[in-house]
Amino acid sequence: MFISSAFAQTAGGPGAGGTDMLIQFAPMVLILVVFYFLMIRPQQKRAKEHRALLAAVRRGDTVVTNAGIIGKVAKVQEGEVLLEVAEGVRIRILKSTVAEVRTKGQPVADDEKSA
Repeated sequence: MFISSAFAQTAGGPGAGGTDMLIQFAPMVLILVVFYFLMIRPQQKRAKEHRALLAAVRRGDTVVTNAGIIGKVAKVQEGEVLLEVAEGVRIRILKSTVAEVRTKGQPVADDEKSA
């Protein structure tokens, strides 16, 4: 007696199941789209800009590394940069560790003038 009433209360035919499944996956698809536009796409843009920055490094540029070392580029090789950090002191660093390029023509900031 209980079994027959349980079968009677089940959902409609097979067509209704497809709509329910679509409604269940819609929030997941929406979350993936939001993640793409808010996280993945900006990161790809920053990576592309960084690759262009590294390709434009030339001898005589002042650069800042990820470690905070500031120096003038003495020589650019395939994957390395020879960086002059003081007069007569040169270090080899990986080209990928360059975080910022300050070219020769960049003005000095106010806080750097007072130091």
